[in-house]
Amino acid sequence: MQLIQQNPDIHAYLASCEAIDHWHPVVEDTADTLWSATGDAYSYAEAAFQFVRDTIPHSADSGDLRVTLRASDVLATRNGICHAKAHALVALLRAQGIPAGLCYQRLADDDGANPVVHGLVAVRLPGSARWSRLDPRGNKPGVDARFDLDHERLAFPVRPGLGEIDYPELYAAPHPAVLTALRDSVDRPQLWRLLPAAL
Repeated sequence: MQLIQQNPDIHAYLASCEAIDHWHPVVEDTADTLWSATGDAYSYAEAAFQFVRDTIPHSADSGDLRVTLRASDVLATRNGICHAKAHALVALLRAQGIPAGLCYQRLADDDGANPVVHGLVAVRLPGSARWSRLDPRGNKPGVDARFDLDHERLAFPVRPGLGEIDYPELYAAPHPAVLTALRDSVDRPQLWRLLPAAL
């Protein structure tokens, strides 16, 4: 889909913030290790995506009740929900000078009930004129997200008939409603209650 940069300055998508702390040693060390095994931006972006998708379980899948916010905490604890994992991937990409941002979907149950905002990542590789969305949530039966810059392979394609939405905005920092929910939750059950149902 066509994404709209919330900030027209591409440098905003390389900056650090509370959640995307790519200056942190844990993030830098992970990024350096991944880069040394790849050596070019495309291969690195794919390796970083697979690392976050496959080695950091989504806490709803693993049963972990801890809530993580900062990329460094996600990498250190190997734990997070979709939003936290997106922060980690964005931080790893920015740590190697690759512009990356956050984007969102509104998803719901199969009957349209219980809507919730789901977090994604968008990356813009050197030489590319467009952003590509990626979903590092983590695969499981029925979920098969892949690294594909030409054809989206997201965990959850939206179903408009159920009120699901692909939000077109591309954020340089986490949406305030998502950030507040992550910051204010003492555990994952509370987080489920605080996550926004829409943006």
